[in-house]
Amino acid sequence: MQDKYHMTKEDNIFFAKRKLIDSIYQSANLEGIAVTFAETAYFLNNINTGRLPVDDFYKLCGLRDAWSFVLKTIDKPLTTAYIKYIHALICQGQGVYPLGDYRDRGVGISGTNWRPESPENCDYDAELAVIMANPHNLERCIDLFCWIQRSQMFLDGNKRVANLVANKEMIRCGQGIIAVPVEKIGDYFVRLIHYYETNDNTELKAWIYDNCLDGLSEDLTFSESRLKK
Repeated sequence: MQDKYHMTKEDNIFFAKRKLIDSIYQSANLEGIAVTFAETAYFLNNINTGRLPVDDFYKLCGLRDAWSFVLKTIDKPLTTAYIKYIHALICQGQGVYPLGDYRDRGVGISGTNWRPESPENCDYDAELAVIMANPHNLERCIDLFCWIQRSQMFLDGNKRVANLVANKEMIRCGQGIIAVPVEKIGDYFVRLIHYYETNDNTELKAWIYDNCLDGLSEDLTFSESRLKK
């Protein structure tokens, strides 16, 4: 899988900050949180319109706080403990239990009879190590995104966790950012369900490559420090 973008880490961090509203809006809708782009923008700009339901407010708070943490910890090692902490941030105040820990019961998946393996029967540390050993940056990031979604480690928020964790690695390696466009979520779910049922992510990865990556080419990269000069 050929890299699409070759940004510096600093440029990628700045780019991610500039695209934060888009990223949170897309990530929320991928998880079925029906917020509009305008509501997301108002929220992140501290404008209280009074139209945002309480549940959606807390979910946007979680995404905001998780993104803030990720952007401050880009160079921290990616471990299962880190992934659990992202879950704790994303699902805070939403009545999710266990919070910041693996689910303790079975879960159903909409659109399929397939059921994910119980966490007690999985070795997530070993599975993560295999993914992180892949020397190809972009493929490693997309594999992370797919793997966390299929693993269903948590009772809720798995897609949001997958997006944040994959973007941590994307930004660290200068690969841009990854987000499923809202208008293409239906197409994405068709391929995601196929991956769930077959454990073959070939088609899903190709679709993500073609539709879900955003960044700047080398001749257009920028950084906050350069803009301040």
